[in-house]
Amino acid sequence: MRSRVAGNVLWMLTDRGLQVAVGIAVVGMLARALGTEGFAHFQYAQSLVFIAASIPLICSAEVVVPRLVARPAPEATHALLAHAFAIRLTAGIAGYALMCAYLAFTQQSADTWIPAAILGTAIMLREPFGVVIAWMQARTHNRPNVVFNLIALAAKAGLIGALFFTGVNLVPAYATAFAIEPLIAAALLAWYYLSRAPGTVPTRDASLTRDLVRDGTLFWVSFMLMVCARRADQLILKPLVPLAELGAYAATMQVLDNFTTVATILAAGVAPMYVFGQQSVGAARRNVLRVTGGMIAIGLGGAIILVLCAEWVVQLLYGQEFSETVVLLRLAALASTLIFADVGLSLLPVYLRKPRWVAVKWALVLATTVVVDLVAVPRLGTRGAVLGYAMANAVALIFGLALVLRTRPATAIASA
Repeated sequence: MRSRVAGNVLWMLTDRGLQVAVGIAVVGMLARALGTEGFAHFQYAQSLVFIAASIPLICSAEVVVPRLVARPAPEATHALLAHAFAIRLTAGIAGYALMCAYLAFTQQSADTWIPAAILGTAIMLREPFGVVIAWMQARTHNRPNVVFNLIALAAKAGLIGALFFTGVNLVPAYATAFAIEPLIAAALLAWYYLSRAPGTVPTRDASLTRDLVRDGTLFWVSFMLMVCARRADQLILKPLVPLAELGAYAATMQVLDNFTTVATILAAGVAPMYVFGQQSVGAARRNVLRVTGGMIAIGLGGAIILVLCAEWVVQLLYGQEFSETVVLLRLAALASTLIFADVGLSLLPVYLRKPRWVAVKWALVLATTVVVDLVAVPRLGTRGAVLGYAMANAVALIFGLALVLRTRPATAIASA
């Protein structure tokens, strides 16, 4: 069993690592092809889609996977997945409609709303068809999903490479290439599940739908707050700074997003054995602090390398037009170390099954980002947004550390 779990985790880490590596190359081609202003439009559209895509998370894997494990019968599993799919698809359509309404209300230019409309199709594909991924997780068999992701990723990367090397510099063309990835992944997931699922159509169960929505609401709120906290800065920046500066800032965040993904990969690799596998809350708490210390060391080491190599990294990925990104990257890189610490500390509320703590944390992070950005950006421009990024990460770290230090094993066991 342990070898099966270890192999499953290895497949998941491989998938994530390859996505990061390919993502870096894709962003580099995108920035060079579109320039600072075109890249700014594309990243702003992606931020809108990223926020709207949190709406279908109302019935997340945290709700679906435990139920699948508890109901292994094929008919019960099929009924549960069908209801989760219907909830997510309905929420996805609503998310896409809300995004379009926001674009219309804010009177965005065609340079923004056309790529947003194309990229936004992923809102109705990723999470609804992601119920199959939850089914695989419940069976501890993620390898097919990794293979499907790599096929879709290769198609996207190949199409973007073809556009780049043929000299295409149209934002909608690259948005279409990005939209190909979730479409292919959704088709492969649907084929894989339907070829193995019962041939019957489940009867609609209103009580099951209510239970899934009710149990998933708190996780959903947490996810939405997290997504908004990570993208609010770019929404605030767009009307306040020139597009070229927004493009430089977006490029900085792209580098840091790929860098800090290492934290989630490391956490996913060590948490099952060193934290979630602990029977004692005290032992889990001690291991959380140890893991966090190691994460801080890795994050700080990587941040120092980014500071020293910022000019080379920006030149390699983005080109000469993004010279302002060098300064922003050096300022923001050290602040990204705080994310490594936060990811480590966040393992404790997950272990204790306390999604309410996670929701409160992200609410504080979002509020900090918005307040600091609204005060600092008009005075400091993109550097004010970097200040907001650092302050928000600091708030997340302080909150997580306070939870770990205040949690007592006896009371934690009772509450868990």
